[in-house]
Formats: sequence, structure tokens, C-alpha cells
Amino acid sequence: MKIGNQESAKKGVFVECGIHAREWISPAFCQWFIAEAVKTYGKNKEMTKLLDSLIFHVLPVFNIDGYVWTWTSDRMWRKNRAPTPNDKCFGTDLNRNFNISWDGIYRDDEPCSGGYAGTAPESAPETQAVTRYIRDSLSSLKAYISFHSFSQLLLYPYGYTSEATPNHEKLEEMAKSALKALQSLYNTTYTYGPIYTTIYPVCGSSIDWTYDIGIKYSFVFELRDEGEYGFLLPEHDIEATCEETMLAVKSMANYLIDQDI
Repeated sequence: MKIGNQESAKKGVFVECGIHAREWISPAFCQWFIAEAVKTYGKNKEMTKLLDSLIFHVLPVFNIDGYVWTWTSDRMWRKNRAPTPNDKCFGTDLNRNFNISWDGIYRDDEPCSGGYAGTAPESAPETQAVTRYIRDSLSSLKAYISFHSFSQLLLYPYGYTSEATPNHEKLEEMAKSALKALQSLYNTTYTYGPIYTTIYPVCGSSIDWTYDIGIKYSFVFELRDEGEYGFLLPEHDIEATCEETMLAVKSMANYLIDQDI
């Protein structure tokens, strides 16, 4: 879904949810974002400013068949449901399937594992569709924000190397401001930093790929909680998680506008 004032907004933000099937709070946030944007435009001053300045390209569920599978068959499923070279195992981890250090030393090439990277970069149809869309929209996209769970982290490139990005200080500044806004509502604390050193090394991730093709403000949230419930975040935590995350996203969007990025 594209949300924004197409007469005045020239820059875009891509919002990615549901790349890992079991992380239900991620699609829940995208749905929340869409509803809040539509309901409050023209009524809420800040939201109106954001949507007059930015087009939000919102992908509510990246991994559709995997997500359905978590509702019907296996709640803890992570990947998509595509066939693999092993006829007993299914699924590619879409967040390891992007064409960025795909064949690096951290690649998982075991088809039966949860992090299987696929037969080639962009081998999954879902990855192909998203990368095609991103390339077609690249001239206007200024930020890419991916939502996962869990651990309460806000991460930025790189995941495949310990090398800092050229605009590391700006990414750090943007993350710090976003988490200050997030914490202001329910005092939820997050940690921020590069993927590689803050959580673990990864190859083929969406935000490393988007960063290296030119979207220099690429981030990934690991939403609530810190492990008590993990992927099985209770229903009563959905609203609070979405409310505080919305504050963080608004902060990031305002940064893009105010810094004229």
C-alpha cells in the first residue's frame, strides 16, 4: 500500500513487515500503521505533515505462505514454504536471500535449517518481487524500515561485515532519537547499533541490500519483548507495542524531513 499525499510528497519510505512468518507482531504493526495514517491524516498535525512530505510504501506481509502456515500448521515456522533441493524440507529464509554477500562465510546452505539462504540470491519469488519494486522506486526512496521480533533492538547496516557504514554517525543519531521517542510512552528500553556487532553476523539481509543499492537510511526493528514470551507475544501487548513503535517511526520520518534527506 502506498500512503501519502502524492501531489506534495516526492520522497518515500519503504516499510517491510512479516518477512519471518512466526513474528506476528510485525504484520500487526504494519496494519496499525496503515490504520493510524488513514484515520488521522488531516486531523493530527504531525501525521498530516509526514504524509504531505513522504509516501510510505507499506508491505504488511512479505512472507505470505509462511505466515498462513503459522496460523494453520506450525506456529513457530520462520521461512516461506517453497520446495528445496531436499525433497523432505521446505522453505527459504527470505531475509537471507538478498543479493548482498549472499555466499559469504555466514551463509546457511542447509535446506532443512531455519536460516536456509536459498539456491541463489533472489531465488525466492517473494524476494524477486520486492527487489524489483525497490529498484523501480529507488530514485525516491530515502529510508527502508524492516520489522521483526523479538529482543527490543534497533539495528542498521552492516550485518555481513564489522566495517562501519560511511554514514554511521547519522544512523546512530537517527536511531537514538527514535528510541528516545519510543521510550517516552511506556519506558520500554531498546538497544541500538550495527547488526554485526549488536546481535550477530548475517548474510543476504534486506537492509544490507537496500543500503548498498542506495537507500542510506535502512533500519530493522526487533520489537517486544526481551524473551519472556519471545515470538508468542501475548495479545494484550499488541496495542502498547504498536503505539510506542509508531512514535519511533514518526521520529525517523521527521528526521528525514527536517534534515532534507
